[in-house]
Amino acid sequence: MSESKSAKPRYKTTNWAAYNAALKARGSLAIWLDKDMQWYAPASGKRGRQHVFSDAAIQFCLSIKCLFGLALRQSLGLVQSLLHLADLDWRVPDFSTVSRRQKTLQVQLPYRASTSALNLLVDSTGIKFLGEGEWKRKKHGAEYRRQWRKVHLGIDASTLEIRAIEVTDNSVGDAPMLPGLLGQIPPGEPIASVSTDGAYDTKACHAAIMERGAQAIIPPRKNAQVWKSQTPGAMVRNEAVLACKRLGWRIWKKWSGYHRRSLVETKMHCFKRLGERVMARTFERQVTELHVRVALLNRFTQLGCPTTVAVPAVA
Repeated sequence: MSESKSAKPRYKTTNWAAYNAALKARGSLAIWLDKDMQWYAPASGKRGRQHVFSDAAIQFCLSIKCLFGLALRQSLGLVQSLLHLADLDWRVPDFSTVSRRQKTLQVQLPYRASTSALNLLVDSTGIKFLGEGEWKRKKHGAEYRRQWRKVHLGIDASTLEIRAIEVTDNSVGDAPMLPGLLGQIPPGEPIASVSTDGAYDTKACHAAIMERGAQAIIPPRKNAQVWKSQTPGAMVRNEAVLACKRLGWRIWKKWSGYHRRSLVETKMHCFKRLGERVMARTFERQVTELHVRVALLNRFTQLGCPTTVAVPAVA
């Protein structure tokens, strides 16, 4: 008889009361509606027609739309009822105003600065926006026009908040988007490490990570060869190649802390819980809608996260 596999480690949540309260708070409308919000846009001092509503007001309307998965007109009706229940005499923007402003809105992403150097975890996922339903696809096959949007995310391993996002079509690879994600981190904020999968094992990615003074935790590709010493980031990458050949992939991943990257895959799952499909029709509005989802997720994370510890195995 073959030896039995070792039992998987068990974990327990130590702050269940606080985490339970945070989960309940996610359903409260009070965390989204701030009575001190600047609802109307200040005068810009420029010639021409001025905006009536601030960016915060437009983002609030789009946040309600994403939270409840409603069409835009129904979302504005819900916003109007919320303002009435809160005894606020603010006007509600009409459908055309929100739709037009969504195209150019700069969504504010709330986040907490890391207490130490940032450990950035990077990955990408696909969001559908065009194509037939799942039943039709399985029954008759996918149409040639079936496409999706790629969402590239970078999260803070400490706070689990999304710090960087890029949206592209499905023809763009993962590696070219890494410099843009790193560029969204303020230049004055130190980055300790950047963890990605093997698709980012390129000279451009290693050079971008080295430029920020961070350590690249990227598994080398299969049959990878060492780079010349003058190549940016070659030393760290060559060490990983030699370690994988001598010690094996499993030991290198445990030694380098690569398994921490599973946190970003969990965040991808949370991201898709807000919707498997993007509702906007044009690319610019789709980008804004996906940025609003990131803002919602970061707010959820700030309310509270579980704290887990390993349970000792019983002999």
